[in-house]
Amino acid sequence: MDKEEALRFLDEHINRRLSREGIDDSSLENMRSLLTSLGDPQLDFPVVHITGTNGKGSTSAIASNLFSAMGLKVGTYSSPHVSSITERIQIDTTPIGDDEFSDLVSHLALVKPSLNAAPSWFELMTAAAFRCFADSAVDVAVVEVGMLGRFDATNIADAKVAVITNVGFDHTDGSGDWRRKLAWEKAGIIKEDSILCLGETDEKLEELFLAESPQKIYRRNIDFECVENDLAVGGRQLSIRAMEAMYENVFLGQHGRHQGNNASIALAAAEAFLESELPEEVVTAAFADVNLPGRFEVLNSSPLFVLDGAHNPPGAVAAAQTLKNGFTHTGKKVLIVGMTEEKDAQWMLSSLEAEQYDLVICTQAESPRSMPAKELSNIARSMNHNVLTLPHPEDALEKAFEYAGEEDVILGSGSMYVVGALREAFESFE
Repeated sequence: MDKEEALRFLDEHINRRLSREGIDDSSLENMRSLLTSLGDPQLDFPVVHITGTNGKGSTSAIASNLFSAMGLKVGTYSSPHVSSITERIQIDTTPIGDDEFSDLVSHLALVKPSLNAAPSWFELMTAAAFRCFADSAVDVAVVEVGMLGRFDATNIADAKVAVITNVGFDHTDGSGDWRRKLAWEKAGIIKEDSILCLGETDEKLEELFLAESPQKIYRRNIDFECVENDLAVGGRQLSIRAMEAMYENVFLGQHGRHQGNNASIALAAAEAFLESELPEEVVTAAFADVNLPGRFEVLNSSPLFVLDGAHNPPGAVAAAQTLKNGFTHTGKKVLIVGMTEEKDAQWMLSSLEAEQYDLVICTQAESPRSMPAKELSNIARSMNHNVLTLPHPEDALEKAFEYAGEEDVILGSGSMYVVGALREAFESFE
């Protein structure tokens, strides 16, 4: 089985989803059965398990860098990917190769006939990651939740350290006490022996996390916090207080004030896992070398071209604020935007401040979940008179660069699917 055959095999499998009420339409028993057929690889390594409405991808990447800089062999499982599916499974912060990916999927295809129920796409990918980490004998696996937490396929693993970055609006219709519902879902990754690093600061939700009986809890602004968070060339200059030490004047090579919060909870998770402070040189090296494709990623300077996979209103607000506060371009602004069909397009566009752009180009990725570009354009025109509909991302990007001058700004956002398509289109232009 080569990579293309492996991708076709995965695409043959449906994705089961959680309902709006948080009730799973299948249990974790399917995942348990799949992993048992693989020898229960999830038992072979300790796990730092990360969930949250926003920031879990950045937190995962920063934590992985910290562990790698400490000399540990680290596996990282994250989603979604931007350019290649192999980005989802990394060893020592490097994506696995195509051949290794194909071998992992081939093994999954061999065990599938012995299963009582067909696994989903995400269950298969998660199983491949766990098998890879066990085969590689990692010292720690940093595992990012796919959706919510409690019934997520990744939750078959027991977290030594459970990380909850925040609880915000996503995967909900907003009915009832949606924040408590989402908090309960995310609290599901906490096991009785877990150390909890809690980034959510709403005291009304804390009882839900404590109900899972973590052995220890570290809270944002109490046990750890980013005390200084200043703009710097190419990123942020941070000072972070964690449980074991104060880390002062550390450069993080990422844009956006919100990355200070992500860095602080990643550092707290690393301290909790290691049960000690980290050497200053380790933190300095790890923070400076964080690579986050599609998270406020600057691909071009003249005009400024930025990709940010903001996929919910809080993430869109963060992207808009980062562009406004972190860059001094005073020329025209172009927004290329596309999103999945379940999103509240009006809210997302408002959060991105679409009304302040000189041109909005609506597009869509090649995904069955994509909102049609024409539908998105109709909504965008209610807040901006200059809107184009270009369903193909490569056409959208070409039009944006035709319109923008050297002093102008182009932001591509709305979903990681669109960001990935725009990134691929940009690479083909070069």
